[in-house]
Amino acid sequence: MSEILRLLIRPLGETILMIAASTLISTILGGGLGILLFTLSQDRFAGKYPGALLVKRIADRAINMFRSFPYVILMVLVLPLSRIIVGTSLGTIASIVPLSIAAIPFLARIVESSLSEVDSGVIDAAISCAASKTRILFAILIPEALPSLISGLTLTMISLLGYSAMAGVIGGGGLGDLAIRYGYQRFRADVMAVAVVAIVALVELIQWTGSMIIRRIKAAR
Repeated sequence: MSEILRLLIRPLGETILMIAASTLISTILGGGLGILLFTLSQDRFAGKYPGALLVKRIADRAINMFRSFPYVILMVLVLPLSRIIVGTSLGTIASIVPLSIAAIPFLARIVESSLSEVDSGVIDAAISCAASKTRILFAILIPEALPSLISGLTLTMISLLGYSAMAGVIGGGGLGDLAIRYGYQRFRADVMAVAVVAIVALVELIQWTGSMIIRRIKAAR
C-alpha cells in the first residue's frame, strides 16, 4: 500500500495542476466569450450595431464546432499547437492546452445561458436608473447570475477532471496516466483502483465545494 500511495502523490499533483490551470484559462477566455455572446444577443447592449448579429452567428458556429469534437480527437488535433505554445506535446503542461480549448466553448455557453436567465425586469430597472451598460453587466447581471455561474463552473471542472484522465492516453500525466501505464499496462488492478478512487474523491470535493459556495451566496441574499 505504501508503494501505491507513493506512486499516487505525483499524478495527483499533476491532475490538480491541470484542472486548476485549465479552469483559470477557460474562465478568463470562456467567460469573456460568454459575456460577448450575451451582449450581442441583447438589443439593450448591442444597440443598433449592424455587425452584432453576424458576429453572434459566427461565434455560435465556432463554439458548436469545437463542442462537437470528442476530446480524444481534439487532443490529437491540438498537438501541434501544444508544441508551439509550451514546446512539447507530452506531459502535464502540454495537456493544459487541449483541456483549456475543450473547456472554453463549454464555459462560454454556460455564461451566456446564466446571464440570459436573469429576470429582464432587473435590467429594465437598472436602465431606468440611467446605469451604464458596463455597470449593469458587472454590478447587477453577474452578481444575480452568480449561483448559476458557480454551478456551471463546478460542472466544467468535473468535466475537465474526466478529460484530464483521458489525457493519460497520450502521455499527458496525472491520474489517468497512472491508471493506464502503471495499472492497465502492468496488470496492476490495485493501482487502477486507487487511481479511480482518487478521481472520484476529487469529483466529490469539487462538487461539495461548489455546492457550499452556492448555498452561502444564496443565504447572504
